[in-house]
Amino acid sequence: MDQNTQLLLQGKDLTYAKKGIGIGLLAGATWGLDGVLMGMVLGLAPFTNNMSIFAAPLVGACLHDGFSTLWLFIHNVINGKWRDYARTLKTRPAKMIILAAILGGPIGMSGNLLGIYFAGASYTAAITAAYPAIGAILGSIFLKEKISRRVWGGIILAIIGSFIVGMVPPEGSAYPHFYLGIGLAAVAAVGWAIEGVMSTYGMDLVDSDIAIGIREATSFLVYIFAILPLFGGVAYQILSDSFTTPSGWYIALIGLVGATSILSWYRAMNMTGVGRAMGLNVTFALWSVFFGWLLNNLQVTPNLIIGVVIISLGTIFTIGNPKDLVNLRSR
Repeated sequence: MDQNTQLLLQGKDLTYAKKGIGIGLLAGATWGLDGVLMGMVLGLAPFTNNMSIFAAPLVGACLHDGFSTLWLFIHNVINGKWRDYARTLKTRPAKMIILAAILGGPIGMSGNLLGIYFAGASYTAAITAAYPAIGAILGSIFLKEKISRRVWGGIILAIIGSFIVGMVPPEGSAYPHFYLGIGLAAVAAVGWAIEGVMSTYGMDLVDSDIAIGIREATSFLVYIFAILPLFGGVAYQILSDSFTTPSGWYIALIGLVGATSILSWYRAMNMTGVGRAMGLNVTFALWSVFFGWLLNNLQVTPNLIIGVVIISLGTIFTIGNPKDLVNLRSR
């Protein structure tokens, strides 16, 4: 291969990686927007007209993952992959994905939306953004992965940032159960971290679009048949009523935003590397503050901004060398 050809290929790789960075930022921005919009919808009927403070956000989570499943299926049909669902479900990696989905969906997503309901989208996003740091700790315990000094420094920063965010609630009485929300957001972060550790094997051997489709479908089915029944008729009444008000259809559109975020994240990992993609994806905490301020009159407090920035930096240190996020030629 002559020098001109090598330079041409390097240029194409660089352009491809830069496009991947743009898609990674899209993943972070859309997930930040997803959380803010869900927080706004959970403040509307029928999610405010019930006797159970837990049922409403869990019904919202069920609807969110159900519509995300639908949009992802449509995406896979358009791309001619719909037959791969049945073939993939017969494989061993698919069973790992399903198990991981239960942890990331009904546990992770439930904790996320309950956190949004009780503490607000931006505070919840700040806490859940620490999930890669938690994943690094779990990886060291269960996968015997070594943790470098840089990663330990990132984990410590993420913990400090989470403490800063959670120690001071927003002023006013909008979130009387603020600390409960922070605790549930931490549950979401742990759920997503465990999901990441468990799904690593499956995602490596299964088409990512199909894996994500199976993941969302599993989460939706567990909500419908295992979680909502715990609340009896209340949950199903909220679910039914959501389609007689604009709220259910708002969540249908928000599910499209969430599906876009997931697809963008996995596409970015393929184009620009896992470390960069995760570093860009966790900017959803910053995007959540921006969209909360823009769309929902979020009160931007100093502890929120400082905590979000520290968590984001800590997470970037945890998943890779910060220089690698911009030094594309090292890819």
